[in-house]
This record gives sequence, structure tokens and C-alpha cells, in this order.
Amino acid sequence: MLAPGDRITQRTDGRWMGRYTVQTPTGTERKCVYGRTFREAQKKLALAMGDAARGIVYDDENQTVGEYITQWLSDSAKHTVKATTYRAYESQIRNDIVPALGKLKLSRLTPAHLQALYAAKLRGGKKPAGVRQMHAILHKALEQAVRFNLIPTNPASKVDPPKVRQEEITPLTAEQANKLLDVIRNEGDPFEALYFLALTTGLRIGELLGLKWTDMDLDAHRLRVSRQLQRSQEGLIFTEPKVASRRTVDLPARTVEVLKRHRKRQLEGKLTVGGAYQDNALVFTATLGTPLGPEKVTQRSFKPLLKRAGLPEIRFHDLRHTFATLLLARGVHPTYVQRALGHASVKMTLDRYSHWMPSMGRATAEAIDAALSLHKSSA
Repeated sequence: MLAPGDRITQRTDGRWMGRYTVQTPTGTERKCVYGRTFREAQKKLALAMGDAARGIVYDDENQTVGEYITQWLSDSAKHTVKATTYRAYESQIRNDIVPALGKLKLSRLTPAHLQALYAAKLRGGKKPAGVRQMHAILHKALEQAVRFNLIPTNPASKVDPPKVRQEEITPLTAEQANKLLDVIRNEGDPFEALYFLALTTGLRIGELLGLKWTDMDLDAHRLRVSRQLQRSQEGLIFTEPKVASRRTVDLPARTVEVLKRHRKRQLEGKLTVGGAYQDNALVFTATLGTPLGPEKVTQRSFKPLLKRAGLPEIRFHDLRHTFATLLLARGVHPTYVQRALGHASVKMTLDRYSHWMPSMGRATAEAIDAALSLHKSSA
């Protein structure tokens, strides 16, 4: 064991400080550990020296949480995530994490600090989903700090983020969906093809507005989802969807006919506008061919349309839920629905829509009864 005079001394504030030397990429450095008692400092020093002997150096250089996570954002996250994800990270770090934890030393960050932050945000009205996103950012950033030997363990791995209650979905019934399509057709709605696609393919609005005619094979009754349109601080941008969301979707014959009429009207409109038209080859565009903002569909068209059709006020995203529930209610296998929706797993689909599926109880009872009766008759 170490003697008090060797490497451990008592500070004027009463704490005990242990000193040791390590080799870092920038040269030899003196490090310190602290304890409320001599024995605590002695134990910490022994652990630190053992780690140093194995080449493990926890070197935070008095770095604060704010300094570290800001650097992590610019040096690591910016080059490894999508632009929209980066902007979400930046917003959470700037507005929530740095104001609360920024001045705290990285080496002194504890699970209790994080749990208290999450509780405070929830009390302040932040939604559980937003707090979970904050937790994911912190966990990812601090995990890198562990790999870089800046801290020994990840405090976020010991914290329980809040559970997110699954949002209620309000899909249309088959009768309501047909009523909506009848109103769209009778009024000659300019977004007729978009609504048909939403109801018959389950595409998200960003996926619909990101479609190009090169993604369409109307002869084969098929389309390919390979991009999505999203609104960012810089305006409308195209981004790549997640791997599971990159998919090929089959089109019903009725939807193909609607798309062909839409393409014809679009070409006629292009000729009318002339040289002012910006041809981006998009399936759905503003008058001059530019990308169409989601809010122009959801707020200016969809909500008034529901009112004219006498239907309940639902979100545009509920058309996607309508697609899924109508298929499952008619006995379509969940795996096919999963692939059409672009879910990462069939479990995700079942977790979301299982209560919309018809009961299998009677079929199961009849099947086992038939199996046992067959067995009995053949005995």
C-alpha cells in the first residue's frame, strides 16, 4: 500500500489528493484523484495507476460537458448522421443540454445529474419522446467519451429515460375512405393522385412529395421509394430514407389510372407556364414545378377536404394508418403490410396495429378441434 507521504496529500479543504504520472499522446502529464478520506483517495489512486499501466488514461483536461458535447457534435455527429438528424441534435444540445449541464465538468457528470435533467424537462412540459431523444444524444456522445478514455463509464447507460405512450391513431373506415375518394374525384381535386397514393400505398407524406417520375413504372404497376422531402431550417430538402423505408411498392390498377391522368395534366400545365417552369421531374409539385411543401397539402387542402366530405378531422398521416388497418382487417399477412409500410420489422407492425386485426380465436379453436377429430378418426 502507498504511504501518505508518497503520493497522497491532504488539501486545505479537507479532501485527500493522490498524484500520479501518465503518458498521453501529447507527452508526460501529472494527474490527480480526490477522496473525502485518505483510504478513498488511496483506493482511487491504485485504480488509476493500474489503468495507466494498461494504457487506459481518463484524461478530461478539465473539459466541461458543454465543451465536450459541442465538439462531439461538430467533429463526430455532423459527419455520421443525416442533415435533418444533425439539426435535431444541434437544437437539443443548444436549447436543453448545454444550459442545464454545460458548466459541469465532464469527469463529474453522474447518472443523478441526467435523471434530474429528464425529470425537470418533463415537469417543464417537454414530451417524453423529446426527453428520450435527449437521452439518446447524451448516451451516444458519452459512449464516445468512454471509447476515447475521457471518462471511465457512461453515466447515461445507468439512467432510465421516460416511456413514450403510443399515440392514438384514427384511421378511416372503408366506407369513410371511399367517401373521401368520391369527393376528391367529383371535385376534380388537384391532389387527387396524391390522396389515392396515400390511401392505396401507405406512403408517408415526405415520401409522396419526394417521388419522381423516374421512380414510377406505371406499366409494371410499381413505384420505388428512394427519397423523402422534409422541411428544415434552410427550407425544403431531399433526404435518404432509412434502409427499411427504401422499398418497392405495388400499385392498384385504379391508382395507376389516376397517376396517368395526373401526369397528363402536369404536362399540360408545364406547357402553359412555359419557360418559368422548373422541371425537377417530381410527381407532385407547386405550379412552377418546384417542390411542394407538406403544409400546403395538410393545412390548405387536406383539412378543408375532410370538412367538405363530412369526415372527422384526422391527420394526413392517418391515411397511412388507414391503409394498414384496412389490409390487416381483411386478413392480409402482417409481413406484407410491414414491407409495404417500410417498417424495420414485423414486430413494429404488430405492436402498432395488432388490435385492428380480426380475432383469430374462433379459427384457432376450430383448427385444433379439426386436428384432434382427424387424429381420433384415424386411430
